Amino acid sequence: MVALIRSVAFAALNLSLILSVCALNFGFPYGSQKVRGVNLGGWLVLEPWITPSLFDNTGDSRIIDEWTFGQYQNPTKALNTLRNHWDTWITEADFAAIAAAGLNHVRLPIGYWAFEVAPGEPYIQGQLQYLYKAINWAQNHGLKVIVDLHGVPGSQNGFDNSGQKMNYPLWHTSQSNINRSNKIIQTIASMFKDTPAVVPIIAPLNEPAGFYGDDVLTVTKQYWYDSYANIRQPYGNATKSNTVVMIHDAFQSQDYWKGFMSPPNWQGVILDTHLYQVFSTPENQRTNSQHIQVACSTQSTLSASPSGLWVVVGEWTPAATDCAKYLNGRGVGARYDGTFPGSTAVGTCADMTGKASTFSPSYKTFLRQFWEAQVQSYEKGQGWIQWTWKTEIADEWSYQAGLANGWIPQDPTNFLYPRICN
Repeated sequence: MVALIRSVAFAALNLSLILSVCALNFGFPYGSQKVRGVNLGGWLVLEPWITPSLFDNTGDSRIIDEWTFGQYQNPTKALNTLRNHWDTWITEADFAAIAAAGLNHVRLPIGYWAFEVAPGEPYIQGQLQYLYKAINWAQNHGLKVIVDLHGVPGSQNGFDNSGQKMNYPLWHTSQSNINRSNKIIQTIASMFKDTPAVVPIIAPLNEPAGFYGDDVLTVTKQYWYDSYANIRQPYGNATKSNTVVMIHDAFQSQDYWKGFMSPPNWQGVILDTHLYQVFSTPENQRTNSQHIQVACSTQSTLSASPSGLWVVVGEWTPAATDCAKYLNGRGVGARYDGTFPGSTAVGTCADMTGKASTFSPSYKTFLRQFWEAQVQSYEKGQGWIQWTWKTEIADEWSYQAGLANGWIPQDPTNFLYPRICN
């Protein structure tokens, strides 16, 4: 009887979602076809662990994020370095390979500084032409692009991938920061309001730090409301766009978002959740089977989300440790090998990160099993977007390396372990 009630409730939820969006014409059949995608991390927003050479080659240990990359270098030198990186890190060949791998979406992080920089902010601009190139390449290869605002003024989380690493984020503490962010979302919405067939989703902010409590969450929720209005109505009148709005869960449970921006009053909203098992000591202490078990345990929540929204796992990885160089920040060690401040070693990182040519057969088998467990589980929701497409020296995180070395299948529905969660 309980199973029957759950089945009826889930059917009613799906019907509600379908009916609520019937007035909109999305660029992808969300709700009936799974999102299968990959993030283009480290391209238009720098991350030290994805491209450590860009940071090491500066010879300056103060350069730990994109803010300091501009702050502590000659601007011309920094711009030349970035242009070369933008020209080479992602090209049309990558889009062709992503499409050939059976994927249908790319999520493209971009920082606010690509759109505007205030006096005193040392960011180097020039990213927008590459955003437009990405849209054209996606169109050429039948891929959908999620434009993801990955960093905002003051930083929404203090992470280096927000553009500016800091001990406590300041975005939510300043109305000026919020106003600037809203204007950028208006700009992005206007840029892509008539191209939902290629840019069906805008994600107005990556990973706001809801773990700091109501101060951040209250601002974030209002920002989601404002972003919805800015994205849904970009024409300056009552005409609505067909662009889907992807809001991040701010590191809160799906229960927390129950009833928030749900149909029928809001249409075309996806809840983005990021599921990693590497950023705490207990997670690094898990056995391989425990990592797989935890991934499989997400199925029930994803299949009938308490939030009442479509849910996509917008970031995740087959990596099961924090061993990748600079993953926790440039110059910061890993919990797994005990080099992270206050941590106790679980094992050696030599066997867990680097180039795939150094990985043992048993490790590659685990990567395949863990990848499959996550894909099978996340497709109980609306789908998944792996982080990330490529890395310099952390192949365990790389979709490209996984394809080349056998732990990711060329067809993402071709499972060696179809019952791994049973």
